[in-house]
Amino acid sequence: MRNALLLAVSLTALAAAGQSVAAPAMPAAAAVIQEATDAISDADLRAFATAMAEVQTVAEGVEGTPTAEQQAAMAAAVQGSGLAIDRFNTIATAVSQDEVLRARIAVVTAPAPAAGSVAAEVSDPELAQFAAAMSVVMDVAAQVEGGAATAEQQAEMAAAVQNSGLDIERFNAISTAVSADESLRARIALINAQSQGAQ
Repeated sequence: MRNALLLAVSLTALAAAGQSVAAPAMPAAAAVIQEATDAISDADLRAFATAMAEVQTVAEGVEGTPTAEQQAAMAAAVQGSGLAIDRFNTIATAVSQDEVLRARIAVVTAPAPAAGSVAAEVSDPELAQFAAAMSVVMDVAAQVEGGAATAEQQAEMAAAVQNSGLDIERFNAISTAVSADESLRARIALINAQSQGAQ
């Protein structure tokens, strides 16, 4: 059981570092992981993130094979989060293979925006509109040479915002909030991960 915990730590650490974990192509395993992914609640993800932070702290001190004391500390961290070790491992496996779950963890662990701020009031549909417009704006901005957009490029960026359903003023307010608010950036990453998964 503890070896399974260590395997989960390794998989999740790789995922957190942005490395992909190649999994064998097993349709049955993929179905099991998808089913597990669908059943993971936000509360499970918060508990997992708490446990993983403690497990990774212990794992940093591991050289070679973990000692019995280190294994016990990792198991205690998991159980202290309220998750059973098997549940922790199931979530770790799913997180290592699912970008949407990794994005959901960022959303549920981000600090809440200040009450009454633009960040606190942006709805999910508005944020999806913003993300779609920003994608086009960034593509156009990448083509700008010499630091100044041409009139045509400016018109293309303005059209992207207007076509999104947001007015320029609201787009700019959300853009300013996104640059200052971790929770909005996490929500945008989740929207982008979900849209990539739907393709």
